[in-house]
Amino acid sequence: MNSAAYPPPTAPPANMFGTVPGYEGMAAGGGGYLPPPIPLQPVAPPQPSPEPEEWSIPSLSEDDARDAFKDYVSSHCCYNKSPANDGVITKMEPYDTYRYRLETYTESRSTEWATKPHEGEPADFYTQTAPRPWEVPATAPNLFTNHMEEIRVPYTSSVKDCNSCHSRGTMPCDECHGDGSKACWVCNGSGKRGEESCSHCDASGKERCVKCDSRGTKECETCKGKGQLLSYIQLKVEWTNNVEDHVVRQDSGLEADDLRSVSGKELFKNSQYLLYPLLGFPNPAISEASERMIRDHQSKYAQNSRILQQRQTVELIPITKVKYKWKSDSHKYYVYGNERKVDCDKYPATCCCVIQ
Repeated sequence: MNSAAYPPPTAPPANMFGTVPGYEGMAAGGGGYLPPPIPLQPVAPPQPSPEPEEWSIPSLSEDDARDAFKDYVSSHCCYNKSPANDGVITKMEPYDTYRYRLETYTESRSTEWATKPHEGEPADFYTQTAPRPWEVPATAPNLFTNHMEEIRVPYTSSVKDCNSCHSRGTMPCDECHGDGSKACWVCNGSGKRGEESCSHCDASGKERCVKCDSRGTKECETCKGKGQLLSYIQLKVEWTNNVEDHVVRQDSGLEADDLRSVSGKELFKNSQYLLYPLLGFPNPAISEASERMIRDHQSKYAQNSRILQQRQTVELIPITKVKYKWKSDSHKYYVYGNERKVDCDKYPATCCCVIQ
């Protein structure tokens, strides 16, 4: 069968997607994120944050600082171990700092017309009134867990002919263009090799198309050979944990971005539907960050999503600046976080590793 016998695929007809109450104006490209129901307001008055029993962190000992440095050096194949083993610590300065973290857990919904191969599903379009986007049941995962789910909206499904293959279920093979055979690869379709007939194709100049088993057709990729499509409204539900950190400025010289990968001593944590800012925190920068970030999150995420829960955490992150001498020169490194990670930009004894 020649590919000319197949009319070219067409775009979905304009009437392929019906009009569903509550989904007016939605095209095949999607309807965008949908405004959520009006959220409830907090019902409890703001309360001062409880004060932890202990706001400080035990100082890092010289032995711990040295062990952390040795572990750091051992993880770098190009670092000579002498500075870590023989260096003499001359000064240790704590620069412990606070990190405020706000998490706003949201649910957002968007819709679009979708199609899939029809596999016997009932066409329930208009048999009942379709639930509106925020009325469709969806089971949320555990709080503060990212997840996405796609749901076929009930009572929006209808069966349509496949516009790609015109209901045939097959398309011309793209290898042989629907002929079932192609030019012999040995003689390039001439039927001869020099003065002799080509033995590979028996001088026909053609060989069977292996890709389509000489049928000249392949299964339609759109309808998977069914010839029909199920058209329906697809609801995409996304649960997202929106996290923002604020690290109180510290003058140790260590970059705030370095602290993203470590944890600290948890001083305070609470969660509820909509949070109130922290009040009376010993460091005013934390209270200011809490007020600003909570206000911004509630304004930003309530526009196109539903806030399910918020959580705020305050940590005290240990940072120690360690100064040491090696071969009469002064050097420094940082030990930070509960994990006792080390930052050392200018290690004094490196070598070049050359692969022979």
